Amino acid sequence: MGNTGTASLTIAELREFAGFSAAEQRYIKRSLDIGLGRQDAFKLWARDASENASIRSQYVAYQELKSLRGSIPAETGFDALEAFMGKLVRVAAFDIAQDRLTCFSAFRFLYERLLGAEVRPFLPSAFCAASALPQIRPDRRKHLLQSISEAAATAPGWSAREPSFYPEWVEKEAA
Repeated sequence: MGNTGTASLTIAELREFAGFSAAEQRYIKRSLDIGLGRQDAFKLWARDASENASIRSQYVAYQELKSLRGSIPAETGFDALEAFMGKLVRVAAFDIAQDRLTCFSAFRFLYERLLGAEVRPFLPSAFCAASALPQIRPDRRKHLLQSISEAAATAPGWSAREPSFYPEWVEKEAA
């Protein structure tokens, strides 16, 4: 019975990922390669000098992930909240400013894989804070902030189950 539940949750994750745009899917896979140290992102993802520069900047921004993983504060207290949220908002703002994540769902999907299930309670506030920054164009700010549902913004609790589907680069077959 446990395997059936896990399989159906994995299928739900696959379906959610399939619902993202091609650009979002590509960015999520690239970000996971960088953030989890899975692949050489320059070799795999850089198609031109602009993407090469973007990947270099992402490697720098993602240096914060290691310290974030080890410092997720308790939901009930305010100890260490400022340092954690400041770093999380800064990394989230970098990703949002890349213009490839178009909604809270894609952001949440990426960050719960980068940082683990334990970060879920902090993602709505980090997303809203990063999306509302003046560095984000006003029209984009509006779209991003409208993408978070009331249920996501006001959830009374979050699942502790770790994600099971981590999308990766798939080599195209030669015709």
